[in-house]
Amino acid sequence: MPDDAELIFADHAGRFYARQYGFPPMAGRLLGYLIVCDPPQQTIAELAEVLMASRSAITGALKLLEAYQLVKRSRGVGERVDHYNIDPARIEPKGFDATIYQEQAALMREGLTLLPDDASVRRAVLQELAQLADFLSERLPQLADEWRVHRDALRAAGKLPDTGLPGFQK
Repeated sequence: MPDDAELIFADHAGRFYARQYGFPPMAGRLLGYLIVCDPPQQTIAELAEVLMASRSAITGALKLLEAYQLVKRSRGVGERVDHYNIDPARIEPKGFDATIYQEQAALMREGLTLLPDDASVRRAVLQELAQLADFLSERLPQLADEWRVHRDALRAAGKLPDTGLPGFQK
């Protein structure tokens, strides 16, 4: 049975992911709990009991987290129930994905074609958003490389454990 601190952490995670990423609060709570729970593999029934939620709420949250590839489902040989846990190989900063910003820049440029002779704020906003997206798409791969170097230095200094997992890779 989890202690109060784990459930408080799960609640804090729920609020954070709802506020920052628009996740339903239950998905954020579930993600938070799966990060700290022991054992790390949990069934829908176990999660529903611990988080005091319906099985359908847990199932919906798990589907969302699976779609984001944040959790994985497994089933032991001969078992009839699925277990869910954080996928450590997938827990990496998704914000380093430059393709998202490349797509955003292209979208803003498409909007600019709709306002070719417009000198209004609308066009200025589109131009600035396109330039920001270009800037981020250029800088994020460099920043990701800097993070990898920094992470490896932390591991070498014993300040960060080496899990042996692929982790955040190119």
